[in-house]
Parts: sequence; structure tokens; C-alpha cells
Amino acid sequence: MRPEIRQRIEMIRRGEVPEGYKKKCGKVIPLTWDTSKMKEICIINPLRPEVIPEKVVFLSMTDVSEDGKILHQQKVDYQSVKQGFTPFQKGDILVAKITPCFENGKGAHTERLVTDVGFGSTEFHVLRSKINSTYTFYHTVFENFRKKLEREMTGSAGQKRVQTASLANYSIAVPPATEQQKIAAILTTQDKVIELKEKRLAEKQRQKKYLMQQLLTGKKRLPGFGGEWREEHLGKLFSERKETNCEGLEMLAITGTQGIIPRKELDLKDNSSEDKSKYLRVCIGDIGYNTMRMWQGVSAYSDYEGIVSPAYTILKPSLLVDAKYFAYLFKMPEMIFLFYRFSQGLVDDTRNLKYENFKKIKVVYPVDKSEQTAIAQVLSTADHEINLLRQDIEQEKQKKKALMQLLLTGIVRVCP
Repeated sequence: MRPEIRQRIEMIRRGEVPEGYKKKCGKVIPLTWDTSKMKEICIINPLRPEVIPEKVVFLSMTDVSEDGKILHQQKVDYQSVKQGFTPFQKGDILVAKITPCFENGKGAHTERLVTDVGFGSTEFHVLRSKINSTYTFYHTVFENFRKKLEREMTGSAGQKRVQTASLANYSIAVPPATEQQKIAAILTTQDKVIELKEKRLAEKQRQKKYLMQQLLTGKKRLPGFGGEWREEHLGKLFSERKETNCEGLEMLAITGTQGIIPRKELDLKDNSSEDKSKYLRVCIGDIGYNTMRMWQGVSAYSDYEGIVSPAYTILKPSLLVDAKYFAYLFKMPEMIFLFYRFSQGLVDDTRNLKYENFKKIKVVYPVDKSEQTAIAQVLSTADHEINLLRQDIEQEKQKKKALMQLLLTGIVRVCP
């Protein structure tokens, strides 16, 4: 960041007005900019058009991603659309009105819709912008917008809603039309960069899934391996580690997406018991799983030594197996189905897979431990590439966030 921009930001934070700027409606904006309330620059929740085609697009909250993309469109008969649903046309903006969708930033810009007429579910407000609609859209996913309207939500806990009046009176900084267009173009380009990298990530994930299906079932053998595969009970390959009284070790968490990580890395309130004498020890090379959620795939190989809640089951591998190989095997849909079948409980919420049932499950695996290790290494390499892409995407999202903060407030100008 250039020194003059950093200085400008510091001045504004101190309540000072830099040269070339003015203060209006509590905002410090460039001299050539103005401020307007949403109700002045948008039609909010417009009326139904007089002419409506027989088939219309219908969007519900599940059709929209948290970064403003429309994931898929439902074409429905107009007669099936309820009166309470708000119409939109190409270029309109959808803003979530309910928690937690609003807090997570859900909303969408319908610029890419093929149809000219659609309807949003009752979970959305609809904005029809009178200025550059893309510029207005980025304001609706801007952190300042989200925080202010979240504070003004009304209703009971978990069912709070953004009221129309709150949305209507939200004030945004409005630059001249040319600058609106340039700001929208820059942010749209950044979105396209993110979208392209997300497509690459999806392809890498698809490739890994294919590799798992081929390598973990023996359909495809790695060069140099042709030995026997054997069926065996998991109890012959893993014993249960039930070591306790290890309070001095670090607290760990077993997650479905991040694997086994230090508990402090989770942005969650610590609800663990003060007395950790009954907490279970996890050693490097073990596999841990959530006893109540193994049938949902919550298991992982551990790169850490530490302790976890007794709600988990810890597996100690025998010398015959490579635990990383089996950690990947346990993520296969066929295995998760077996974990479901062997779990006990009247309903899904109470299902649990204790070691006594886990050990009865049979698996087919390569007897040669070096083949297990080689397969695990191929999949670990794929994971590494996926993680690098995820980090890259997160950096691009942070860059977008910074661009929005600088461009939508006029701190950085794109026009003289």
C-alpha cells in the first residue's frame, strides 16, 4: 500500500478530512462524490410486472452461494408462485433478510440471468438500482453494510430479519457514473479471478476423488506393485487407545474438513471440562474419530500428540498397516455406509460407532505395507495441491475485501 493511501486512511480514522475530501452524512468522501440512501437510488421490493411469462425463474436461499453467485436456477410455472414472493428482473439485487443467511453474506446479482422475470423467495429483499447495479451490489456485500443492518435486525433469536425501513435508510457513497462503472469493473474482474481458481480447485478435488476410487479399491495399481490384497476385520488392524491422565498434553479437535488440529485453532468457545483426567491421549500416527459422527465421515489421521474428549474413539494402528492409507479409506462412501450400518442408535442423532462394533467391519486392503504407503503418498500430494489452491483463493478473497474497503469508500480513486 502506498504511503499516501496509508496516511489518508489514518487521517479518516482520526476523524480528519484529507485534502480533496469532504464530510457528509457521517462519511468522509471525495469532493466529487455524494451520499444517497438506498431508497433514493433503488426501488425496494418492486411490484409485479403487468406481463409475466408462463415460465419464470424462482430463487430460494439454497440457490445462492455466500459470495453472491447464483448456483442454479429453478424454472417453475408462474401460477405456482405465491403472492408473497417478490419479483425481480435481470440486473436486480437480492439481499438475504433472515439470520444466519444475512450474517453469512448471502445475496446475489441477477445480471447473468437469461430470463427477464423471476421471483425470489420470502427470504430475500429485492433491490432495483437506478445507478450502476453492479456498483450497488458490491455495497450490499460490503462489510460495513452487513454490520450496520445486522445490528438493526428485529425479531426473536434465530429468526431475526432485516426490515425494509432499515434497508431503505442505509446510506452509501455514490461517485460519478464513470467511476461507478470502473469500480464495478475492477471488483468484477477480481470475482472472475476467484471464480477461475475455484474451478481449478473443483477439478483438483474431482481428480483426487477419482484417484481414491481407483487406488483404494485396487482397480488401478501403482507401477511396481502387484501383490495380494486381503480381506480382514478392522479389529485385526487397529486396537483402541484408551490412555487417560495425560492432562499436560495439548487439547486437540477432530474435524470433518480440517482433520485433527490443535483445539485453539478453532474459533469456538471452549466448552471442555476443567477436569481432563478422563480425556484420551492421541499419538502421532493414530486415527481418531467422532464416535457419534463416524457415519458422517468425521475421522482423521493425527500429525499431533495431544488429548481429546472421551466423545472420540482413538485407533492405534498395528505394525502391518500404514494409518494414512486407512485414513483415506475411511473417507470412501462405501466405508461411510458400513460405519452407518454398524452404528447403534434409534435415530441418526443418537447413532454411535464404538470400537466394539468398529472392529467387526471387514475391509479389503493391499497386504504389502509399502503399497499402502505409496497410495497414501499419491493422495497426500493431491491434498497438498488442493490446500495450496485453497490458500491462494483465500488470499484472493482477502484482496477483494481490501479492494472493496478502498474503492467503495473513495479512499483510492480510479478516476482523477
